[in-house]
Amino acid sequence: MQHRYIGKTGLRVSPICLGTMTFGTQCDEKTAFKIMDKAYDSGVNFFDTAELYPVPPQAKLAGVTEEMVGRWLKGKPRDSLILATKVAGAASGWFVPPIRHGLTAVDRFHIERAIEGSLKRLGTDYIDLYQMHWPDTIVPIEESLEAFDRLVQSGKVRYIGTSNDTAYGTAKALTTSKYEKFARFESIQNNFSLLNRRFLDELSTLAKREQVSLLPYSPLAGGVLSGKYNQGIEDVQGRFADYYRSSNKRQRLMADRFMNERTLASTQQYLKIASDAGLHPVTMATAWSKQFDFVASTIIGATDPDQLDATLAAMDLTLSKEVLKACDDVHEKILYPMG
Repeated sequence: MQHRYIGKTGLRVSPICLGTMTFGTQCDEKTAFKIMDKAYDSGVNFFDTAELYPVPPQAKLAGVTEEMVGRWLKGKPRDSLILATKVAGAASGWFVPPIRHGLTAVDRFHIERAIEGSLKRLGTDYIDLYQMHWPDTIVPIEESLEAFDRLVQSGKVRYIGTSNDTAYGTAKALTTSKYEKFARFESIQNNFSLLNRRFLDELSTLAKREQVSLLPYSPLAGGVLSGKYNQGIEDVQGRFADYYRSSNKRQRLMADRFMNERTLASTQQYLKIASDAGLHPVTMATAWSKQFDFVASTIIGATDPDQLDATLAAMDLTLSKEVLKACDDVHEKILYPMG
């Protein structure tokens, strides 16, 4: 397996990263351990979690995922793993984070509280990659970066990253770090898939020019690219199916964003491309998301160990030019808003 470096760091990671947001809601601890064992034994050395997990976010469950990961970590050599976690951002357009009574912010106080909680739950004395879960539009980035920098200087954090960020926000942070001599964001964790190519605009240019690695999450567009929603959602198990059936208006909007006439039409064509190429659609979608020079590692998830077979098959897979062109042709013919 060919490992990749994150940004300008010494972090050498597998091209597949195991995301853990399902641990504690969609699967129990016993199943989560089996999933992590299977990924680890298959060569995955990069694991991503967050103080907010599991999802959907609930105050009574926040931190449960980190606790599970921490108990699993006790049976593994710590320095054989690259461990990433995140501090919850402020209230976003979708929901108020159920952390610290919904008053969280990416400021000195909350960053310090968050890291101490994560270290305790994970049972480790350092985090390899500590990320801002999403930008705080109120707290000046100078304050956030100064607090992150102190964590790096103290040895509690090796490197820092951002997520769900914009080209402006990332560039502003990088410029601030340069002139204030703070640790800089080495990675950006954004949604990126065959159904959401928004990163391929100014952000991809920034990532390449500044050597900031993308860590794509949701390479299957929340499971849509597996094709399971193309047969209807009545009997389908999955996060977006749950959101679609939910009475929560924001969750319904999230489901509609990924499951609509145009995304499902695109998915139907991607399914055919995969079939013609002799590939599992999940394998093709995962391989596509990691096949860019600005990507360090693609984040996958699972609720059952068997689900890993198709995603892990993409670990060393390089899609042919013919398959890539066919995928691009679908994208050009069926445009869809993923804002």
